[in-house]
Amino acid sequence: MEEKEKAIREENRRIRFLRFLVDLSLQSIQEDDLSLEEAQRRVEELKRVACRLFPGKEEIFELVYRPRFNRAIQVRFGVTSRIS
Repeated sequence: MEEKEKAIREENRRIRFLRFLVDLSLQSIQEDDLSLEEAQRRVEELKRVACRLFPGKEEIFELVYRPRFNRAIQVRFGVTSRIS
């Protein structure tokens, strides 16, 4: 049972870390002096990190996080961003 609890704690830690990175990236896109290309690159870098943290879960990133980033980029730059 201890090994299972350890695995759950580790997964929860990775989830919290990813949420932190997502929040930080969204804030950066909304507030920092970035170009559209820099904002899009930031999203792609975050996706690579997320896929390293959760191998095989790329589709989850696309379903859960991509729409949030697309909205933030659309609001900030007035363009529709669809990079995947």
